[in-house]
Amino acid sequence: MSRKLAMDNISLTSKDGFAHTEYSLDYHETLKKKFNVASLNNAFDLDFLFYVNDGPVNWRKNGRVTDMGHAVYAENGSDERQPVVCPFNDIEEVLEFDPVKEYGLADFKETVKFYEDSYQKIRSGNPEQLVTGGYYKTVVSGAIETFGWDMLLLGASEPERFAEVLRRFGKFTMHHAKAWAETSIETYIQHDDMVWTSGPFISPEFYRGVIFPIYKELWKPLKKAGKKILFCSDGTFDMFLEDLAECGADGFIFEPTNNLDYAVERFGKTHCLVGSKCDCRTMSFGTWEQVKAEMDATFELSKKCKGFIWAVGNHIPANVSDEICLKYLEYLRILRKK
Repeated sequence: MSRKLAMDNISLTSKDGFAHTEYSLDYHETLKKKFNVASLNNAFDLDFLFYVNDGPVNWRKNGRVTDMGHAVYAENGSDERQPVVCPFNDIEEVLEFDPVKEYGLADFKETVKFYEDSYQKIRSGNPEQLVTGGYYKTVVSGAIETFGWDMLLLGASEPERFAEVLRRFGKFTMHHAKAWAETSIETYIQHDDMVWTSGPFISPEFYRGVIFPIYKELWKPLKKAGKKILFCSDGTFDMFLEDLAECGADGFIFEPTNNLDYAVERFGKTHCLVGSKCDCRTMSFGTWEQVKAEMDATFELSKKCKGFIWAVGNHIPANVSDEICLKYLEYLRILRKK
C-alpha cells in the first residue's frame, strides 16, 4: 500500500508499476470477519480511495428530488428502497428548474471548511491510501437526482431549453468545484453518469456543444490550484475520451464496458487510466479461469501505461463469493510483483 504509488501513477511518473483500488469492498461482511478488520482497504492492499462529497446542503430537505428507489446490493438487503412518486408533473417544471434557487448554496468559506474537514477525517483513517476529493451530482447526475430518468428524458426532448437547465446545474456545481480547489486535496474526481451502458442517450453533438464546455469551466479553478482531475462515469463513454482530455481531464475512471485496448493505445502514455477488463459479472457468475483471463489481459495492457490504477470497474458486489475475492487478491499480488 502506498499513497505515493497512487499519486505517481496519476502523475505518470511511477517506476513501481500500477496502483490498486476497489469500490464497495466494505459490503463484504464475511470477508471482513475473515480478516478480522473493520475495513478491507488495507487487507486488499489499496493505494487509492475514491472519495467524493456533495457538500453541506441536503437537497432532499431543501427542495424537490425524485427517488427512483434502490435495488438490493448489500449482503443483507438493507439498501433496498422503493421508488416514490416524482414531484415534477410536466415538462415545463423541468425546463424552468434552477437548482440554486431550489436547494440554495451554503456560504463559500463554510463549504471549503466542510470539504477540508471531511477530507482530513477520511485521510486520517486511511493514512496508507491516496484519498481524493470530488463531487458526485455534477450535471447529468444532478439532473437525474432531481428529475429521475423519465422526466429528464422528457426535458431532453427540447434540447435548447434543456441545455439551459444543465448549465444551471453547472453553475451549482461550480460553487463546489471552487470550494474543493481551496482544500488540500491532490486529486479531484468529477463524477457524472452522463451515458448509459449502451453509450450516449442524447446526440453526441449535444454533449460536445453543451455538457463538455461545462466540464471545461468547472475544471479551470481546480487546474489553477494544481489539482489532478479524474473524470468518472458509469456506462460507456470511450467515444468521448478525446473530448474529455481536451476539457482538461488528467485521467479516466470507467467500467469494463469501455474499450480498454483503445484507451491504452490512445491515452496510456498521456493520462491515468483507472479500471480493468475485470467484470463483476464474471466474478459473480463465471469461473475462476474466466476471471483470471480478464486479469491477465488487463496486466498485459497495464504494462503499456505510464499511469494505471487497477480496479474492478463496476465494483465487487456482495454476491461475489469470498473464494473468488480471495483468489482475485492472491493473483493480483502475484501480478504486482511482476
